[in-house]
Amino acid sequence: MNIIKTPIEGLLIIEPAVFKDARGYFVETYNEQRYNEAGITAKFVQDNQSCSSYGVVRGLHFQRPPFCQAKLVCCTRGRVLDVAVDLRKNSSTFGQWFSVELNEENHRQFFIPQGFAHGFSVLSEVAIFTYKCDNFYHPEAEGGILLSDETLNIDWQVPMEQRILSDKDTKHPLLKDFNLSTFDYAQSEHRTPQSSLLLYRCGGTRYYGQRGGATFCANQCHRPYRQLRCLYQCR
Repeated sequence: MNIIKTPIEGLLIIEPAVFKDARGYFVETYNEQRYNEAGITAKFVQDNQSCSSYGVVRGLHFQRPPFCQAKLVCCTRGRVLDVAVDLRKNSSTFGQWFSVELNEENHRQFFIPQGFAHGFSVLSEVAIFTYKCDNFYHPEAEGGILLSDETLNIDWQVPMEQRILSDKDTKHPLLKDFNLSTFDYAQSEHRTPQSSLLLYRCGGTRYYGQRGGATFCANQCHRPYRQLRCLYQCR
């Protein structure tokens, strides 16, 4: 497994080992131990899959605290351009975006920490897109940034006249209207394995919680981390 760092801290491209022979191929798409060792410590709780035709553009989506989501995404059929926008208010790369092509040939995965907006465009006739999330879907916490925002100037590699969007995705606000208090860079839960976070246990599962502020338990018990027992510092 090869890990490629991007110019935006926390965003990682994963190239899993692919074993090919006359029968086809085998690839390990997730191994908690290996991914933790690589710095991806998110505790995934939900898997999703979508099927889209050429020209479909989905995004830019996120969930607000305390239901933020980190994602591990890949394309198992076809080709997509995957995009993440940094929305962490204290990040030196706030408002910047990074894109990577994911397809059935390169088997690449893209890890997107909490605090980012995410979207993708379909570059092939059909694409099957799968992703793991470290928090459950909460419609009341949905948020978005307009994917055609001129200040972002994202090249979705699909001509404007051929783009297929949901009605909802045409009504998201611009980045300049984004509430900066939504995400705090210091609260990014999966920043690096050597971050200044503390590790806590809730319901038998370990989660990361920030030293200060109002970070909530990722197990959705809705208790501030201060009520959870500190196990040890992860530094």
